[in-house]
Amino acid sequence: MSILTQRPPGAGDPLPNPAIDLADFDDPDTPGDGRTTIPDPGTVATGPRRRLRQATLDERFNLVGALIAGVALATALFGWITPMTGSVGWVVVAFLSFLGFYVLLTALRAERQEVADKVMTALMVSAGILLFGALIFVVAYTLVRGREALVNLNFFTQTMELAGPLDPLELGGIVHAIVGTLIQISIALAITIPLGITTAVFLNEVGGRFARFVRTIADAMTALPSIVAGLFVYAAIIQLITHQRSGFAAAMAITVMMLPIVIRASDVVLRLVAGNLREAAYALGSSRWRTVWHVVLPTARSGLVTAVILGTARGIGETSPVLLTSGVTAVMNVNPFSGPMISLPLQVFDFVKSPEPNMVARGFGTAAVLLLLVLTLFAVARVIGGRGPGQLSTRQRRAATSASFDDLKRMSRRSAPAPLPPVTVPDAPVPITPPFTAPPQSRETSP
Repeated sequence: MSILTQRPPGAGDPLPNPAIDLADFDDPDTPGDGRTTIPDPGTVATGPRRRLRQATLDERFNLVGALIAGVALATALFGWITPMTGSVGWVVVAFLSFLGFYVLLTALRAERQEVADKVMTALMVSAGILLFGALIFVVAYTLVRGREALVNLNFFTQTMELAGPLDPLELGGIVHAIVGTLIQISIALAITIPLGITTAVFLNEVGGRFARFVRTIADAMTALPSIVAGLFVYAAIIQLITHQRSGFAAAMAITVMMLPIVIRASDVVLRLVAGNLREAAYALGSSRWRTVWHVVLPTARSGLVTAVILGTARGIGETSPVLLTSGVTAVMNVNPFSGPMISLPLQVFDFVKSPEPNMVARGFGTAAVLLLLVLTLFAVARVIGGRGPGQLSTRQRRAATSASFDDLKRMSRRSAPAPLPPVTVPDAPVPITPPFTAPPQSRETSP
């Protein structure tokens, strides 16, 4: 038993070891002081530290060997052994062969659990590579097909008012479609963001039977076909109120498509906010809405931005509701309440339906501009909401530091002792008189 856990000596208790001096535990230079020390490695060589995310030589051999074997087997099957043809089939056979060889090579030196882990890792990485490759293919194909129109400056500064299907690419542009898209998506976001986030806050913070009904309607609207949204706005706004196609009607149709996505995504994000944060705010005397505004929403800011991004991606690429509500025009129109206002998706549809190669090139160029615009909006949104909860920007840190210094100065002035009143010394000398003393009283003698 250690000296630190022994009881005071008594009847039947073992006495402390006399060879151990309790004073040694207070001496930092004594090896037996009870503190944690790093033993001296001596002459034992320390092996190289392994990085957790770096593959070993065996893992690299298994991966590269399985990849080469899968490609070779697929090539042999499609080239010599079987009559199978086609690039898609070759890729599928090569991938399946790669997985088979990878399992076989890994199982030679690993257990079953490790083999399953390696296979699932390979599947997840393959899915990510496939998704990223599809995105790169779409962007690259669009840029290549529209490069003839994108290299002309007039494509971004002119409209199609004076250009026809047979005119060269040096004449005409899509600036009117870019402006129309920005106006329509701005109106849709101005309506969707406050309404969608407020509805999500209601579903999480208030609840009740009506909240369950609203959540059910939002779930059903996420699967709403876009053409139905366009028909609804066409019947409710164009036929009954405006009697003409306009950018505002198109923005309303886009809002109908964006709103359920923003509501459901924001609802999921707000559910992830820890409940103890709300309880801590209530314990400090905060009201429900101050807790939502100062605790819940800042904590879920990054997720809310992602919800807005998803809704924007859905709305900015819609074509069928815009086709029914905005109309097609070749001139610039910046008034969303009067006259048709075309957008980029509708302009792409109008270009590619023409059999002329120049119009098709303009269509792919417009699609490339739409992709770049969406990526730009995503980048701006991530910069605005990419910081996690509690992370301050440079300007906010400077403001917080300045406020801290102001508080320090104010508290220093309050805690300092009160200054003494100033002492004034007269110019003329004041005569100093001795202190007044009472004359001695004579004691009367009795007769």
